[in-house]
Amino acid sequence: MATVDSLLVPGAVDLHCTASDWREAIRQAGALLEHAGTVSADYTDAMIRSVEDNGPYIMVAPGFAFAHARPSQAVKETSLSWVKLSTPVKFHHESNDPVDLVVACAAKDKSEHIEAMKHLARLLATKREELDRAETEEQLRQVITGTTEKKTTAATSPVRPASQKPTEPAKDSVASKGKILTVCGNGLGTSLFLKNTLEQVLDEWGWGPYLTVEATDTISAKGRANEADFLLTSGEIAATLGDVGVPVYVIQDFTSTSEIDGALRELYDI
Repeated sequence: MATVDSLLVPGAVDLHCTASDWREAIRQAGALLEHAGTVSADYTDAMIRSVEDNGPYIMVAPGFAFAHARPSQAVKETSLSWVKLSTPVKFHHESNDPVDLVVACAAKDKSEHIEAMKHLARLLATKREELDRAETEEQLRQVITGTTEKKTTAATSPVRPASQKPTEPAKDSVASKGKILTVCGNGLGTSLFLKNTLEQVLDEWGWGPYLTVEATDTISAKGRANEADFLLTSGEIAATLGDVGVPVYVIQDFTSTSEIDGALRELYDI
């Protein structure tokens, strides 16, 4: 099973990086993978182009950008790089600017990195301060693997169990279709962060057995939206989707269980 530690390439860590803007920040993260031989320069260009085409949707949490692009021949090995910026830069996101942490992900297919993305999402939600304090790659890996002596508690607010199931609609509502879609530009990066956090909330509610969560891309989401109760995504992707016939709800922090808890209560009128 792939983990953040196993996919993070030895040496592909820069904890004292400088960048003049968001493009250079992504290019620095991509260069670490290029130097390691896991991607070609074309992949770095593709990560930058993805933001140019879709906006700063890769900013899934305050101060954090998850740089990635679609699997392609430019990816030789599924891998991660880690860049901590000495001076934060703006990605021009509505609420999550400025960025001081960029993790670049290169995936050879749509499944090899899924478990690692779940792990990364939990790390960002529970150990962000420890991650930011790391001064060396060794210290960073100790936080990632949980071998540090000091543990931190989750930064998100507690999730309160819901009082009703989606299969028991109110009189003025329609029955649940049993599915929620999380959407990003490629369907294998930021949407996985959102899917992971959403599933955490559903499990806390006891709704996990009743709802399926699927991560997908914008093109697929437009064709499959009517299968779902609603779509969860970023503001940039929501604008691209437009009217798909079901609610499209914008989430700012993809690692925040409290924000997603609130979204579900509003969408399901709980």
